[in-house]
Amino acid sequence: MDKHTPLPTSLPAWLQLNIHQSKIERLHMRDLFAEDPERFQRFSVEACGLLLDYSKNRIVPETMELLLDLARQVELPCWIERMFSGSHINNTEDRAVLHVALRHGSDGALPEGDSDVMPAVQRVLEQMDTLTQAVESGTWRGHTGKRIRTIINIGIGGSDLGPVLAVEALERFHHEGMQAHFVSNLDSSQLNQALAQSDPESTLFLIVSKSFTTQETMCNAASAQSWLIQYLGDPTAVSSHFLAVTSKPELAMAFGIGPKSIFEMWDWVGGRYSLWSAVGLSIALMVGMKHFRGLLAGAHEMDKHFRTTPLERNLPVILGLLGIWYRNFFSAGSHAILPYDYALRTLPRWAEQVEMESNGKRVSRDGETVDYATCPVIWGASGNNGQHAFFQLLHQGTDLIPADFLAAIRCQEAWPGHEAALIANALAQSRSLMVGRTDEEMRRSLKESGLEGEALEAMLPFREYPGNQPSNTILYERLNPRVLGSILALYEHKVFVQGICWGINSFDQWGVELGKQVAKGLLRDIQSKQLERVRDGSTMGLMAYVRNKSKWDKK
Repeated sequence: MDKHTPLPTSLPAWLQLNIHQSKIERLHMRDLFAEDPERFQRFSVEACGLLLDYSKNRIVPETMELLLDLARQVELPCWIERMFSGSHINNTEDRAVLHVALRHGSDGALPEGDSDVMPAVQRVLEQMDTLTQAVESGTWRGHTGKRIRTIINIGIGGSDLGPVLAVEALERFHHEGMQAHFVSNLDSSQLNQALAQSDPESTLFLIVSKSFTTQETMCNAASAQSWLIQYLGDPTAVSSHFLAVTSKPELAMAFGIGPKSIFEMWDWVGGRYSLWSAVGLSIALMVGMKHFRGLLAGAHEMDKHFRTTPLERNLPVILGLLGIWYRNFFSAGSHAILPYDYALRTLPRWAEQVEMESNGKRVSRDGETVDYATCPVIWGASGNNGQHAFFQLLHQGTDLIPADFLAAIRCQEAWPGHEAALIANALAQSRSLMVGRTDEEMRRSLKESGLEGEALEAMLPFREYPGNQPSNTILYERLNPRVLGSILALYEHKVFVQGICWGINSFDQWGVELGKQVAKGLLRDIQSKQLERVRDGSTMGLMAYVRNKSKWDKK
């Protein structure tokens, strides 16, 4: 375990930030821009193919100086080096945190204890290369000799969300004639939907589970196996149609998957940080290893930026510290992620896990219950659609909700007029949230629409836009594998920055375990009809109702 670390609320910078917040709380960003013509230049940074404009935040230069002081007082630079040097910063599981090694390429060794992890990483990448080439060339064929045309990834959590995001985002780079489906839910409707669109003779299943015991994954895998054998009539067909990504090869082999079809996972990679490994095999199969390596290269570029760039010009550090500013000093309970790029439509879902599973903690690294807020609720959707759904809340709701706008200057598939309209909407929304409308401006607008006197005064409260809602804008020229890698690594490192500032371990997830354990017990009770094991009246009543209405006993 790490040495005792003081809680951040006791640090001088935290105390100064509290005082500073009370001084600038009532400042309006509209006025800050009017007073400082250089505000955009002062509060924007470009790196790794991304432009981050953070000028539309409720900050002044002193704010950033104090936030950077906080970063230094929690020893953020030291913690960054500890992560990259393989220290066991995941103290509750006594593990290193080395997802950065998965995209390190040939940039030298990365240690884990006395070992260099890079030879193992390169070995698995070469194994992925061999497989993807075999599928692309038709060397790898299904049991009846048909070429593989469909990939079905079976996994959940980090074994699903990252691959789904990348495969959808990189659709422009897909191999012609290939399709991918993702199955994560215990509700068999999702599996049925994927199977209904697939030919068993040309389908390749990827079973992605570190333990190879994950309930949802193994239940779906067993059903997929039965489906394949039923259609092909031969249990040996499994070896031609199933691959495994796991740290338990013996369990995968017992399932019927051959040793050469098993791809290794490691303890030092958390599930939500694993798409860069063989967990991303579905990505590599759909876009090819050249583009998969481009994804890794973009993430590695962000890793180097994070590790070597001074804090005041460091994209993940800036994003992370701004999140601390709003969560802890403005009591912002949520943060919206709003991609104005259809390819990134599932980015908010991925970020929900990366941020809330990492930093949704109430105990410090030392086991102390904290007396301050940690991770906000992360949510969002495609920004252009959100304008006609939840943006009402952003503009006129009662909460302060910081937001990230992400936009491509060039669309994936552009029709005339679409690109300019899309970027105009993104910039208009971030400006409107910041500026709002003054009473004087609103009165003028209502008069121009023909309202006067009492009618105007009655309508005025409903048309008020207070503004002063903060946002960051991230622009990039056009989404490609390298840019996507940079964006995802940016958010990963932002989470790390915030975890260090809050003094929590961002790399365990014990809160996920309780529900799993209770579910196993309830499943045994349901199957054995021993409802008396259930202690609380609500669960007993619900289970009795379910058993009475179900037809399970008759199947």
